[in-house]
Parts: sequence; structure tokens; C-alpha cells
Amino acid sequence: MPLINNFNRKKNKYRNVKVEVDGIKFHSIKESNRYIELQLMQRAGVISGLELQPRFDIIVEGIFICFYKADFRYFDNEKNGAVRVEDVKGMRTPVYRLKKKLVEALYGIEIIEI
Repeated sequence: MPLINNFNRKKNKYRNVKVEVDGIKFHSIKESNRYIELQLMQRAGVISGLELQPRFDIIVEGIFICFYKADFRYFDNEKNGAVRVEDVKGMRTPVYRLKKKLVEALYGIEIIEI
């Protein structure tokens, strides 16, 4: 577990604490812990192809509307290589809920909330 220095930090809107693990900056302790878990799962061969912050463009009738960035995407080797997309959430904002529904509908995937 990384040591966190909270001195002289500006309070975050959602009260999360940014953390750095392996030179990668995460938006919360919860997200960094999930990254560590997924790394261990990848080393054990349970998952493969771990990707951080995959981007999904939201395009409707040929018009770019916005984009959504998930926290993680990987292949679940125990489920015949099924693609899994995860988002570590503390606060589910209305914008997040809308983008999640759009991405799930447009890409035919399920976003797993951790």
C-alpha cells in the first residue's frame, strides 16, 4: 500500500485521494487497489491484456457526441477470453450513468462497476 501524504493538498470535489503506483497516477485509493488486484490476476494467468483507461467514442448517426474512459479493460481467460470493462466508482454522477448506458448500447458490452 502506497504511503499517502495529505499535507498541503487541495480538497477534491468527491473527497478521493490521488495515488501513484508503479509510476501510474490513479484518481483514488480504491482504483489503485483494483489495479494491484488485476496485476496479480494477470500474473496468475486468470486475465490477460490488461489495459488502463480505454477510450470509447460515443458517435450517434455519424456525429461525435463525446467520449467515455473506463478504468480497465482486459480479457477474462476463465470465460474463454471474454472482454471485461471495469469502472471503479465512488460517486455515480448523472453524466457517468448516461455515458455508461450509451457505451453499453453502442458497443454491446457491459461495464462492470467496482
